[in-house]
Amino acid sequence: MPEISHPNVEVLLLKAHDWVPNNPRLPVLLYRGVFTPGAQAIAEVERLFADNGWPAQWVDGIFNYHHYHSEAHEVLAFTQGEAQVMLGGPGGTLVTVHAGDIALLPAGTGHCNKGSSDDFTVVGAYPPGQSADICRAAPSPEMLKSIATTPFPACDPVYGAKGPLLSHWLGSEKAGAKQGR
Repeated sequence: MPEISHPNVEVLLLKAHDWVPNNPRLPVLLYRGVFTPGAQAIAEVERLFADNGWPAQWVDGIFNYHHYHSEAHEVLAFTQGEAQVMLGGPGGTLVTVHAGDIALLPAGTGHCNKGSSDDFTVVGAYPPGQSADICRAAPSPEMLKSIATTPFPACDPVYGAKGPLLSHWLGSEKAGAKQGR
């Protein structure tokens, strides 16, 4: 297993922007410097995700066009290289990600690769039963409902039952319930 350190978590709550819905309640979580990259990073991250109930689905990069998923939450482990990733849609928030970082995107979150190193490699995963449709236009009312009701994952893809996802996402859900959402 890769050596996993306690995360330095950046929390980004993105509002709807341009044609991208983002997620009105759940923030993006950026786990910085979580693991040490190396020759076995892909296999080790795939095992880590599987052990925490998020089976890896693919190894590649991030598309260079803006898109979001209306039916799935997504976790992205950056195993090699670095990239500039635009979150939230055109004109959104530009973040630099490096090997060893992990991004957790709630359903509806726009993302796009705005430039990366030649060796940039990503392991992507979704909770069981969720499929990553690729949406490149404004959402329909049905898609907005799907984003709002995408099932909560059972645990954090990196830290399991006691991970940051639970405190940041469950906290968002409880706050929304108190406000009558």
